[in-house]
Amino acid sequence: MDTRELIESLIKKLVDDPDAVIVRMVEGSTSVILEVEVAPGDVGKIIGKRGLMADAIRYVLSGIGGKEKRRYVLEIIEDNRSLKPRY
Repeated sequence: MDTRELIESLIKKLVDDPDAVIVRMVEGSTSVILEVEVAPGDVGKIIGKRGLMADAIRYVLSGIGGKEKRRYVLEIIEDNRSLKPRY
């Protein structure tokens, strides 16, 4: 299981609508951005109270990144229209 699949399965366990979960991975030379898109009603569940849930997911990514010598960044997409198409 790769990092994207791990985070996707973790987030699917937290939300009410797991079919709406999309995790995109944008790789750079030393860093990786994970864009997480969920149903509008599930955004708060991923962020959590005072951002604790998002911080916990970022902590897991930090551990993975330390082992792989890469920096992982978690981006929670709140509005589907904010994503620009990639060509």
